[in-house]
Amino acid sequence: MGEPYYITTAISYPNGRPHIGHAYEAIAADVIARFKKAEGFDVRFQTGTDEHGLKMAQKARDLDTTPAALADEMSSYFKVMCDTLNIEYDVFIRTTEPRHHAATQELWRRMEANGDLYLDRYEGWYSVRDEAYYDESELQAGEDGAKLSPQGTPVEWTVEESWFFRLSRYQDKLLELYASGDFIRPESRRNEIQRFVEGGLRDLSISRTSFDWGIKVPGSDNHVMYVWVDALTNYITGLGFPEETADFAKFWPANVHLIGKDIVRFHTVYWPAFLMSAGLELPKQVFGHGFLLNRGQKESKSLGNVTDPIGLAETFGVDTLRYFFLREVAFGQDGSWSAEAIVTRANAELANSFGNLAQRSLSMIFKNMDGEIKAGFESNEADEALFTAVAEGISGLRSAFDALDFSSGLEAWMRAVFACNQYVDEQAPWALRKSDPARMEAVLMTLFRVVRDLAIAVRPVVPTAIDALLDQMGQAGNARDYAALGNADWFTDLANSGFKVDKPQGVFPRLELPEDAAA
Repeated sequence: MGEPYYITTAISYPNGRPHIGHAYEAIAADVIARFKKAEGFDVRFQTGTDEHGLKMAQKARDLDTTPAALADEMSSYFKVMCDTLNIEYDVFIRTTEPRHHAATQELWRRMEANGDLYLDRYEGWYSVRDEAYYDESELQAGEDGAKLSPQGTPVEWTVEESWFFRLSRYQDKLLELYASGDFIRPESRRNEIQRFVEGGLRDLSISRTSFDWGIKVPGSDNHVMYVWVDALTNYITGLGFPEETADFAKFWPANVHLIGKDIVRFHTVYWPAFLMSAGLELPKQVFGHGFLLNRGQKESKSLGNVTDPIGLAETFGVDTLRYFFLREVAFGQDGSWSAEAIVTRANAELANSFGNLAQRSLSMIFKNMDGEIKAGFESNEADEALFTAVAEGISGLRSAFDALDFSSGLEAWMRAVFACNQYVDEQAPWALRKSDPARMEAVLMTLFRVVRDLAIAVRPVVPTAIDALLDQMGQAGNARDYAALGNADWFTDLANSGFKVDKPQGVFPRLELPEDAAA
């Protein structure tokens, strides 16, 4: 196996069904995982659900059920979302699992042994919705004068006995961490967190006594752990911590925690401080992506504009949705989506540009060469120029994907697709059939080679459609990995095998705008 690569999403809070933000993050993480696998890495991809905390307890009470029953039901919806969106995770972690309780309590014991925990009284502002404590200076005023968190969520004054973590002890170490490399990305998130930490860190309340739906504090059974101690530990629970497992030794520290920008503080201030205290290595990077806005508005239940990602996939297709989200929005920034934008992007790039290129190339080989693949043709200057353009486009995709810059990577890929379509128009193989059959064959074989390479390159984004296309091109197994892109022997081997292109089937159909799209 290749070099290990460990990627995680944030674990989703299942007090409601999945929304489009959950889908966006899961798709991005899945594309990274597939891309790294194609590059030869030994990939571990973890996602899951964060099932403790006051929100879950209150939601269960409102529904006249138990928190455990609610967690079981809601967690299943997130698994369905992953299955629907073709998310190939390796581990789906649930924080109600016994192994997670054991891992979190061991992390607590290690922080306590390091002298970083103490019992005191907490008085301050708390947001149930954010599961977060806020300083008075961070609050904002609502329309009715009510105090709100920086996220605009209600806060309440809380007074109770609590265990505290000596977060203030780690201020300088955290600032050194931020200055030493790319621990936080993108840069805007790093700047925000650095300013927050430079402003001074107060010790952090990390337990509650006002409810009991959570992991018990070792030695203080009337306390349950603050949800972020519990939730953040999931990243090592899934690797077998605290046991010295082969998975933990191989995959920790994580290469990247992929999270929403609203929880960057928890992952880049609290989590590294907890790990430092416990004597564990830190993740290599935390990437805080932006929000997907519905026609420019943030989705919320109060506005009635929350989108079901499963319904969206059923309407437009899973591959289309995956491509659109990563192509349309610069990853790390907020972006907007609409049904019109999905249809426009999918038709212009997937159906009309690449889909049409693949369809007509295979169709001409089927009709004009009886589907036969022939090696040994002589390339001219135009052919070599196209090979170069496609290689540059694929190289651009790979380097951009390495930097989690999906939109730029797909833009580079599309430039190569455009170069191929221009080549077809200029070479006009349909006109060469009578005037120069040998040249026609050279053109069609050139197209076969570049379509295959372009398909392999974009496969992590649109795997189902590309697998269907590669099946039609006689490419299976390891021939779909990125290592195959630099191996010229595949074409000769395919020609010698006697493989023939059958009548092709399109893999990217044109979409129509649903009648209720503007509703």
